[in-house]
Amino acid sequence: MQKKKILRYAFFVFLAIFISIGTFFALLFVDAFGKIHSKTELRNLKSETATLVYSHNNQLIGKFFSQNRTNVQFDSIPKSLVEALIATEDARFYEHEGVDARSMLRVLIKTVVMGNRSSGGGSTLSQQLAKNLFGRNKYGKVSIYVNKFKEIILAYRIEEAFSKNEIIELYLNTVPFGENLYGIESASQRFFNKSSAKLKTEESAVLIGLLKANSYYNPRSNPEQAKNRRQIVISQMEKYGYLNKNEKDSLQALPLKLDYANLSRNNPAPYFLERVKREVNNILSQTTTSKQYDLEKDGLIIKTTIDLDLHRLAQKAIAEQLSKMQALLRKQYQRQPYSNQLQSIAKSFAKQKALSLKDDKAEKRAIFQWNEKDSLPSITAFDSLKHILTQLQAGFLAMDPNSGAIRSWIGGINFQHYPFDQVLAKRQIASTFKPILYAAAIENGAKVCDYLSNESVVLSDYEGWSPQNYDGESGGEYSLAAALAKSKNIPTLHLYFQTPWERLEELWMKMGFIEKLTKDPSVILGSNSASIFELAIAYSSFANEGEIVDPYLIESIKSANGELIYQRKPITKTRVLEKETARIINEILIKATKEGTGAALTSKYGMYQNWAGKTGTSQNYADAWYVGYNRQMLMVSRVGASYPAIHFDSGNYGSGSRLALPIVGSVLANSKKSNWYRAGLAKSNKIDCEDYRELGGLKKFFNSFKSDQTTLEKEQKKAEKKKNRKGLFKRIFGN
Repeated sequence: MQKKKILRYAFFVFLAIFISIGTFFALLFVDAFGKIHSKTELRNLKSETATLVYSHNNQLIGKFFSQNRTNVQFDSIPKSLVEALIATEDARFYEHEGVDARSMLRVLIKTVVMGNRSSGGGSTLSQQLAKNLFGRNKYGKVSIYVNKFKEIILAYRIEEAFSKNEIIELYLNTVPFGENLYGIESASQRFFNKSSAKLKTEESAVLIGLLKANSYYNPRSNPEQAKNRRQIVISQMEKYGYLNKNEKDSLQALPLKLDYANLSRNNPAPYFLERVKREVNNILSQTTTSKQYDLEKDGLIIKTTIDLDLHRLAQKAIAEQLSKMQALLRKQYQRQPYSNQLQSIAKSFAKQKALSLKDDKAEKRAIFQWNEKDSLPSITAFDSLKHILTQLQAGFLAMDPNSGAIRSWIGGINFQHYPFDQVLAKRQIASTFKPILYAAAIENGAKVCDYLSNESVVLSDYEGWSPQNYDGESGGEYSLAAALAKSKNIPTLHLYFQTPWERLEELWMKMGFIEKLTKDPSVILGSNSASIFELAIAYSSFANEGEIVDPYLIESIKSANGELIYQRKPITKTRVLEKETARIINEILIKATKEGTGAALTSKYGMYQNWAGKTGTSQNYADAWYVGYNRQMLMVSRVGASYPAIHFDSGNYGSGSRLALPIVGSVLANSKKSNWYRAGLAKSNKIDCEDYRELGGLKKFFNSFKSDQTTLEKEQKKAEKKKNRKGLFKRIFGN
């Protein structure tokens, strides 16, 4: 009787267990614990893929992604990588059909029953792939069982849907490697700065070793642990016959070598990439295709115009020039009266921005420094503010003036600290404006050998303003060519009054400037503001014999499978100047490079080719400019603090020739083997006159009297006009 009760009890227990298990699996298959994808759905599976951005020279310069993943084909995966993966993660991969019963039994006995955690995992590559693809959800206390059985079901379906090689391909494209990296290609690029197809056996072992614990075995942050794990992977490869003992010993004797390249943190062209992102999104929004592409998920392939070699030369030139000049500027603001000025400016800025300086204690603060390794010095918030205010900023743009292709775009000295793009910042353009005025004058009939007075004048109608030449000299006459080549202000003022305003204003607008030109004689000093970008467009008209081009950054956009989505159309140019006018300006600015304000480009940097250029120094040395070009390359550089009130106190350091020109000069000095370096400029060959001439005795006397008399006449006319002006009563009722 007792025996029957026990049997009956056991029967109901087993029945309950059977029903529970049956119910559990029934619920699994009806997706009660979340969807389990079918074979068809698995075949149509598409994972998020990072968009790749390439330079003009086909070098990878950046990625756009929500998950940093780049897919690779099985055929491009090196054999050693596949062998390392199988030897370490799933030795019987080619024997099972998704689940390895032997490994599962080993885990059950050793890990669950005996409590031995070192026995390893029992999941096959197919089960791990299921987890990588769909993750794990929480279902309370039964989570582990639900997730494991879901992965078992999915593993069988994966094996039915894909071949073994396809499973390996999917696995290596989806597995996480830490540092927000997904897939073998992203990991290879990050840790070894190369495509996964070029991985060596010992490098493959390092990356496969990461799979066990991608933080603990990170080869950059934990090199010793990573090397130890690499040795285990190599030993596993020998154990399963992929390496012989000599090969194993040789590989394990090698040091751990990385070529770490984090494009997210140390991107070679961050400001450029920001512009690319905007441009691509704009292009995609206007593209009429049946598919809507997502820049961060669809693995697009973007070919840009940037020349990474030239771009890096410019970055190096900026770093070398600004680190040297920055030290001089800070030294200036350490002495009186500049230290008091800085103190006052900083206080005013803090008040304007409502920055609290109470309880201002020295703390470790992240500030940008060129030559100091410690970027977290212990300083007060106020000292940090003064540091930022005295920081020299720089912008640089290089463009092919013939096509408009941007070859370099450097929007600042450090994107993390100063993300504001200096290429687009508007500042007074100083004497870089002068070629535009001279071009308008030539279009109006002025000749290259016309002489312009260099006698000082006082403009009473403009509060007695009397412009001075940079070197302070006056007197005599300069030829039009020499006045521009040597950037003389007084002759330029005379030319301004000889040129119809309407012609100058029209040319300014045609050249693509956004800000309206100010009708004021001070315009000759470049008092109007424009960006580096605008100035590059304007000067392209000189390089292109009178035609301007539209700059562009994107050459083509392709889908992940190579389908062409966008291709840059042939360029269109707009004529803004006569050919002869542009050629004359070119010849004058070549003269400026050889013997004028840009002569250092020849004497110091060895630019003996026909390179045209113009310096610019804004009021009080607030900004220094240099624009230079030939037929195939145009470069613009500008240097200055973020606030014009902070500047050098003399032209010895703050002029365009001393502060901005060396950046372009350094790039040119290191580019002599480039194809564009020797590209000539069409010239007029019409400069055949003396630069300067003294005035004769009688002419000098009358010219001097005329200059003084001009002011007197204006003052007399002004007084007479005021005297003869009728009052309101008389204007209404007469005398």
